[in-house]
Amino acid sequence: MSRILQIFLVLAVVPALSSGPARAAEAPFEGSLMRLAEILGSLHFLRNLCGEEGTQWRGQMEKLIEAEKPDPARRAKFIASFNRGYRSFEGAYAKCTPSATEAIDRYMKEGETLTREVAGRYGN
Repeated sequence: MSRILQIFLVLAVVPALSSGPARAAEAPFEGSLMRLAEILGSLHFLRNLCGEEGTQWRGQMEKLIEAEKPDPARRAKFIASFNRGYRSFEGAYAKCTPSATEAIDRYMKEGETLTREVAGRYGN
């Protein structure tokens, strides 16, 4: 559970990254945030598949969107990234397997790394 908390406590930095609802140019951390959204979607599917029932990961995605206050087009990109992550595993796994739990571990580590990098480079 501590790794989960680490990833998403760092998300508290996200509001400091946002310069407002609309941006003239894509922020340098935009790709990392979209990848994080994709990871959240993957974890939402995989963790539920492997016995963690609930909407924790969807809730984290909602917090990310809320913190960023994106315009409609950018909001759609966040949602598409989340859904891509979810669907990428939905088509591959019907039950929890050792491979699925390994994917959970990999995505947890990648999410943690991404949030640290974004917070370290762009947070206040």
